[in-house]
Amino acid sequence: MSFIEELKRRNVFKVGAAYVVMAWLLAQGVDVFLENFGAPDWVIKTVLLLLVAGFPVALFFAWAFELTPEGIKKEKDVDRSQSITHETGRKLDFAIIGILLVALGYFAFDKFLANGPAPETPATSTVSNEQEADSAASVTPAETTTDASPGAAPISEKSIAVLPFVNMSSDPEQEYFSDGISEELLNALASVDELKVAGRTSSFAFKGQNQDFKAIGEALRVAHILEGSVRKSGNQLRITAQLIKVDDGYHLWSQTFDREMTDVFAIQDEISNAILVQLKAQLLGGERLASKQADPQAYAQYLLAKQRIYERSQASLELASSLLRKAVEIDPGFAAAYAQLGISTILLSKEQYGEMDHQQAYELGRQYLEQALALDPQQAEAMAGMGLYWGDKPGQGKQALEWLERSLESDPNQTNASNWMANYLRNMGHIRQSIALREKDFSRDPLYMPVFSNLVQMYMATGQTDRAQTVIQDLEPYLHDDANMMLTKGMFHQVQGQWALADEAFSRAHEKEPKNFVNNLWLCVNLNATGQYQRCADLDTGIISAFALNRLGRTEEALINAYDAVGNGANPGWLFQMLVEEGRHQELVEFVESRWTDLDAFRNDFPGLDGWGSFDLNYIAEAYARIGRTDRMSEALQHARQSNDLQLAEGADNWSLSLARAHVAMIAGNPDEAITLLERAVDQGYVEDLSSPKIWPAFKPLRGDPRFETARQKILDHLNEERRVLKLEPVTT
Repeated sequence: MSFIEELKRRNVFKVGAAYVVMAWLLAQGVDVFLENFGAPDWVIKTVLLLLVAGFPVALFFAWAFELTPEGIKKEKDVDRSQSITHETGRKLDFAIIGILLVALGYFAFDKFLANGPAPETPATSTVSNEQEADSAASVTPAETTTDASPGAAPISEKSIAVLPFVNMSSDPEQEYFSDGISEELLNALASVDELKVAGRTSSFAFKGQNQDFKAIGEALRVAHILEGSVRKSGNQLRITAQLIKVDDGYHLWSQTFDREMTDVFAIQDEISNAILVQLKAQLLGGERLASKQADPQAYAQYLLAKQRIYERSQASLELASSLLRKAVEIDPGFAAAYAQLGISTILLSKEQYGEMDHQQAYELGRQYLEQALALDPQQAEAMAGMGLYWGDKPGQGKQALEWLERSLESDPNQTNASNWMANYLRNMGHIRQSIALREKDFSRDPLYMPVFSNLVQMYMATGQTDRAQTVIQDLEPYLHDDANMMLTKGMFHQVQGQWALADEAFSRAHEKEPKNFVNNLWLCVNLNATGQYQRCADLDTGIISAFALNRLGRTEEALINAYDAVGNGANPGWLFQMLVEEGRHQELVEFVESRWTDLDAFRNDFPGLDGWGSFDLNYIAEAYARIGRTDRMSEALQHARQSNDLQLAEGADNWSLSLARAHVAMIAGNPDEAITLLERAVDQGYVEDLSSPKIWPAFKPLRGDPRFETARQKILDHLNEERRVLKLEPVTT
């Protein structure tokens, strides 16, 4: 008998086959259960090693021993005529078939069911709060009453959202890495012409929520969803990705990639291009994607840092800067890391999210951005950062827009760059164009705070209260306890004249993020309007807190702080108002004439065209009038009227603009027009104590006029009602 025939007779082949299938099943079970219990990767590897080591042992026992009716005996001790290996072989056949069926069932479950909804039954959402579930089901964030609303058109088949990949590593810190991988895939897909990709913030809003894919697709206005998981252990990566069709829950494609960290760019390319194939890439121009290379370790630091930057807090930005500095130390040629380091440094300015000196933060940030551009002149993130840098410089709005235009030409899907561009367009008086750009960004990434918050602000500036309210109502189910939503609601209430509600919203935002400069600035404006000057002074928000100090009678201290703030680039309008209220008109004129050659130069630095009125030009005109220089007063009034008229032509309509126009009319000697415009401002929600002899001295000549006194009493009644709600003592005449 040949050796092969002897192996068959002793069932060695069948034992080996049964062992292999059984070991595979055990390996899958171990991988799932130990992973869910957070076992270290070495435990799983040890079990797999033992299973592999057991294979030759099983073959040895099959060769050397035989199962008999009396039990297990050595093969050499069994009489061949009494051997039952044939019967044992048949039993092994049945066992192998049974094990294979179990293995096949597990494979089908893992492939089609375990990672997503069944083909005919999409996964359902699990929400603990029934009221929230009803709201989420009936409201889609992107559906607004605007023409640009994606809710106004059917969902395109050429659309996708990339949900944050699940971190399957034992180290929770690797979650930022898995988020980074997800974002890189999102960015790669977003670069494809004609393919609509939901924005990063909106997609990531569903992280860990176990929402129904159909509900997510409706909320984000996409037809497909990419989800997956990332496991990183040492230098090893396992990335699993699944492409799901939203309307029926079918998995169009699923694949697992096991690679070393050095292959992370290749994995991104493979996943992106596989998705494009599934989405019929030929309809999208047949594009293929390729990631830019970097040192893998530096790239990991970069991914972690980008996720921190999105959090927009001082601690997260400081950590991001530290990670990015490590990245450029590892890979000095990594342009994107230098770009993000420049942006994070600028954002750490004390007038943004940090505590760095304003000038120092911006200049250091610029150095990093220039280093990025030296390495890669077309680096889109660096060009966007340069737009952010120049946009802060008085009179450099045009240069900021040029950088941002170049950035968006290189990568049209940068929401940050688009948002900054909308800011500078608004500041230069292009209000309608700014709103259109914000609406476009909102349709792609509705949950991105700067987009929805600034969109609401611009709707309120142009009197589109209904549209602003729709945006808030649509997003609130997703952001009901978010500081940014509190800030946005505060803006909404403030412009409507609902000062107590605005105080509550801004105060909640401040409690959640005490060092957020933007939150505190809006809160401070609200506190000054309602006479809560000490609370504003305590917030230390630069020139606006200085204004509050002046209202408290601490004039010299207030002016020192205000001059410092203007020296760091703050708008001088608040300083001008303080000087006018203190009767220091000559000082205001000398300040202006020592810094600007004429009023054209001043308007170039501070256009005052953002929709809220041109108060700084008004104060300049008032100062010239008080010192008898009527020619310069007329010139300043002409500039102020032009500014206000441009804003009106762009659709601006709010109490602040009406008040600015009333101020111009009063300085020009048109009291009837001034009262009419003041009445309009009061009806629109303006409230400030006009009874004080210091506040708004330009309106003093109107004292005793019946219409003015009626308007003044209406303001006082409104102010005291808001103060009553805030549990403050009433203001008396």
